[in-house]
Amino acid sequence: MTNIPMRSSGSLNSGNILNINQTRVQGALNRQNISSINHTGTRRIPDSYRPAHTHANEGSYAPIHTQSPRETIPPLRNLIQKGQKMNIGIAGQLQRIRIAMGWNVLNPQCDIDLSAYLLDNSGKVPADDWFVFYGQTRSPDGSVILNTDGSPQDREIADIDFTKLHSSIRKIVFVLTINEAFAQRLNFSMVKDAYIRLLNPADHQEILSFMLTDYYENVTSMMLGEIYLHNDAWKFNAIGNGVARDLAGLCELYGVQTN
Repeated sequence: MTNIPMRSSGSLNSGNILNINQTRVQGALNRQNISSINHTGTRRIPDSYRPAHTHANEGSYAPIHTQSPRETIPPLRNLIQKGQKMNIGIAGQLQRIRIAMGWNVLNPQCDIDLSAYLLDNSGKVPADDWFVFYGQTRSPDGSVILNTDGSPQDREIADIDFTKLHSSIRKIVFVLTINEAFAQRLNFSMVKDAYIRLLNPADHQEILSFMLTDYYENVTSMMLGEIYLHNDAWKFNAIGNGVARDLAGLCELYGVQTN
């Protein structure tokens, strides 16, 4: 298992995973603080949770994206169905791909974030910083970079560079999570028009897309899709299922060490 060192004063725990951007908490963080995270102002990432791969031009402040209401979605030209698996390129030949995601909400309190988990053959992250989200927008190898500002058409974008992807990584899972879902009693029955589309970064042409069809009342995090290596080919799996977990719970699910 790959071990990527982190500049951390201690191990991650279920309190500080979701609270690395909380500006009002100055002391030790705990699970009671999880629901206090918000999307107003600027999120400060405490020095106790600063991944070793942080670049020199990245400060300790993470910009906040404001999710304005959107009723229109981009044309989805090559739709596949839930559970369908499609080849997207040959390993060693496929270099880059862009993942674009969007959604609309029925309840304006639903504030949704994208996270990506880079998994090895065990189905877990190789080390604690191999997940990408708003507080940690770059994977340790630089292969996955998250743009939370999205584009005029898409809410959030993740760029994948397979030429940089660590050889231990066999799967990347893309998850949408409703912020403060448990505290605010929010769930995915309050969401609509959620989609994921794979684009060619060179010309922005759509390779394939998947529109979520099932919106569950007992789900707070939705796995829209995953890219995985099968034999000598990279494939995309349209998952469209979810779990009743917050971001800390997802980290536990995918092997991020928590107390």
